[in-house]
Amino acid sequence: MSLFDRAIVKLLPAVPRPVVGRLSARYIAGPSLDDAVRVVQRLNAKGKVATIDVLGEEVATADEARAIAGQYHDVLARIDAQGLEANVSVKLTGLGLEVDDDLCRENLEAVVLDAAARGNFVRIDMEDSSTTDRTLALYRELRDAGHTNVGVVVQAYLRRTQADLAGLENLRLCKGIYVEPPYLAFRDPDEIRASFVRCLEAIVAQGAYVGIATHDEVLIREALRIVSEAGLDRDRYEFQMLLGVRPDRADELVAAGHRLRVYVPYGTHWYEYSVRRLQENPALAGTVARDTVTRGARTLRRR
Repeated sequence: MSLFDRAIVKLLPAVPRPVVGRLSARYIAGPSLDDAVRVVQRLNAKGKVATIDVLGEEVATADEARAIAGQYHDVLARIDAQGLEANVSVKLTGLGLEVDDDLCRENLEAVVLDAAARGNFVRIDMEDSSTTDRTLALYRELRDAGHTNVGVVVQAYLRRTQADLAGLENLRLCKGIYVEPPYLAFRDPDEIRASFVRCLEAIVAQGAYVGIATHDEVLIREALRIVSEAGLDRDRYEFQMLLGVRPDRADELVAAGHRLRVYVPYGTHWYEYSVRRLQENPALAGTVARDTVTRGARTLRRR
C-alpha cells in the first residue's frame, strides 16, 4: 500500500459526504431502485448482465431487516416487469443475521421463493469471517430443501476456503476484502492469487458453476487459461466485476464471447458502504482519488 493510499484512508472519516459521494459515484448506481434499473438497462444494452444489491447490511432491529427484505421483493418485481438481465445479491446481516437466526432464515427463504417464482436467482454474499459458518449453513440448508436458484460467495484470501468448496453448487469466487487476522487469511498478494487459482481449479474440477469475480489482470488471464484447458462450456462460468471498475476490460471479455456480470449496488446507505469499502481496500481508495483528480484536471483544461 502506498503512502498516498494510506493517507486517503486516514482522511476518509473527515471527508464531507458530498465529496465521498463524488469519489464513489461511478461505483454506486444511486440512492433509488430507479437508479439501479437505469444502470442495468445500460449494461444490458452493452451485452452485460447484472447483479443488483440493496445497500444496508448493518441492521439492528427486526423491522429494519424486514424492510431490506421488502426492497429485494421490489427489485425482483422490477427485474421481472422490465425484462432485465439481472439477479440479486443479498448480505445476511442485512436480512437480520445478527438480530435473530430465524428472522434471517425467514427473510432469506422468502426472497429465494419470490425469485424462483419469477425464474430468477439469489446470490448470498459472504461477509467477514465471523459469519462464514452461518452463511454456508444457511446456503446448504436451502439447497438441501430443493432451492436450486440460490448460490453463495467464497473468498480466496481465507485459509479455510479450499476446504469449504466440497458440495457447493453455484459459487462466486472473489479475493475477499474484509480485514482479517493473518491466522485466518493470507495477506501477501501473491499468496492470495495462488489461493484464488487453486480454488478456481477445484471448483471447475467438481463441476460447479462459477462466477469469477476479479479485476486483477493476472487472475483474469489465469482464469481464461483454466476454463480453456478444462474445455468448459461458456454457460458454466462467468466473469464478474464491480460497477465502474475496468469497464474497458469488461467490454473486451464480452467481445470475446464470455458472459460478464456487473455488481450494481444502490440505496440510501451509499455513504456507509462507500466509506467502508474504501477503508477496506486502500488501493481502491487511492485509485478512486487519483481518477477523480485526473478527471477534474481534464475538465479544467477544457474550460
